[in-house]
Formats: sequence, structure tokens, C-alpha cells
Amino acid sequence: MPILVTRAPAKINLTLHVLGRRAGDGYHELESLVAFTGAGDTLSLTPGADLGLTVVGPTAGPAGPLGDNLVIRAAHHLAARRPRLRLGAFHLVKRLPVAAGIGGGSSDAAAALRLLGRSNGLDPADPDLLEAARATGADVSVCLDPRARMMRGAGETLGPALGMAPLPAVLINPGVPVETAPVFRALGLGIGERHRPEPHPAVAEGADAEAVLASIRPARNDLEAPALGLAPVIGETLRALSAEAGCRLARMSGSGATVFGLFADRAAAVRAARRIRAHHPAWWVKPSLLR
Repeated sequence: MPILVTRAPAKINLTLHVLGRRAGDGYHELESLVAFTGAGDTLSLTPGADLGLTVVGPTAGPAGPLGDNLVIRAAHHLAARRPRLRLGAFHLVKRLPVAAGIGGGSSDAAAALRLLGRSNGLDPADPDLLEAARATGADVSVCLDPRARMMRGAGETLGPALGMAPLPAVLINPGVPVETAPVFRALGLGIGERHRPEPHPAVAEGADAEAVLASIRPARNDLEAPALGLAPVIGETLRALSAEAGCRLARMSGSGATVFGLFADRAAAVRAARRIRAHHPAWWVKPSLLR
């Protein structure tokens, strides 16, 4: 069978409301509008009997030990549900920043499940794929079918794909890794405690860019303030985006430190990225379309 290849795009939380912390399992309950970018990692699979992984690319070093990589974890979770699963050798080209609030590892894991599904003739909606995704990590399920949608709960409840218009954007990561757990701890919610549980703005299916922006502008990312306390450079990146001509909204994604700015059009986003990169050559800066 030939080598199979897929993209693992970055996940952007356009909004992230923390409704509270669940009494039963202690997980934080979220509502988040998620979109995906053109920027991402690339994963290939050479089908075979043995499971393996090689990692190369600009951010391969910070990706961590191979045995703990989410690609391997996802494969193990699917194999546990499908004992005769054909595995193989994965090759990951890692381009996305690590511990960056854009779901790079989760998207890699979802890409692994998609490739194993293709190799083994599984339907993309096969329950074993969905269960393996949930077992691997909270954000893996939403990355299985990387299209804009609402994500709720601890990531286990997904809305339908919204088919919204592409949003011209600039992504910035200042090169400071921000682990998720300390950000949630800094939010300071006790088990069973509620936190700003007002309803999330509705986003209509097939909404154009203006309608999406109008819907999400009054929303927020509740992790932005605690992340700023841990990594003040996030504030610098937000100010850099907000100062650019054509930037209509600047906000942090996930638990940081990546931020995004939404722009009036793609040309404005490209110009802004070029200027910001010139002033901050150490930052990871990408113009993109969010879908």
C-alpha cells in the first residue's frame, strides 16, 4: 500500500468561555468556537505491522519524547479497540509551536487516526475512531474533522460544521511555551464552582465574515487574563496586532501563548504579518485563513 499523507492544521479558539468546573470529574466546562488554519504539521504513514514514529522539522526538538507523542498514544488507543488493526511507521514534519494553545499535538493525533482509518478501511465516523480520539486528549475529537464548529464540555460535545466564510488572520507565537494546566490553576476555580455561565453568542451556519465577527466580538477567552499573568509577553503580541491597520479583533487562542488577529482582507493580513515579523524576527508569525 502506498504512503498515506495528511495535514494536521492548527486549531484556533476564536472564543473560549469557561462556564465552571464540573463536580463529577473536576474538568473545566467550556464553550468554544473553534476554527482551523492553513498552517500546520504534515503526517505520513507507511502501513505495516510495527508501530513507529520519526519527527523532523523546525519544532521537532520541543515536541518531546517519541514514546509520549500523541501520535503514538492515539495509535495505541485505536489498536486497543481494533485488535487486528494494521499499524505502520509514521513520519511527522513538525512546524507548529509546541505548548502554544493551537492544538498542535492534538491535531497530529487526529491526523494519525485519520491515516489509520484510511489504511484499515474504516468509515471516518466509525465509533472506534471517535472513542480513541476522546481517550487520547480533550482536543483530539474536534481535530478529527478540522472544520469550524462549536466545542462544549471538556471537548467531548461537538456541534455541526458551520461552513462559515474564511476569516483572514495573522497568528503570532512569541516563542514562550505556556502549559495548559498552570493557566487553568491560575483561573482559580474550585470543583463545582461556576464562572460567568452566560450563553455563548450564536454563530449561524454558513455565516459570512461580517456575521462571524459580529457574533464573536462580544465573546471572550476566559483564559487570557490568567495566561497574561504567567506570560506577560502575550500582552505585547496582542498590542502589536491591535496596532496594525485593518485589524478588527485581537485575542488569545486556547491557553496561549499564540494570539490571532482578524483582518478586513487577506492582503491586509499579509502586510501586517510582514511588518510584525520585521520588528520581531524571533516571533512565529503566520498570515492565514481560518475556516
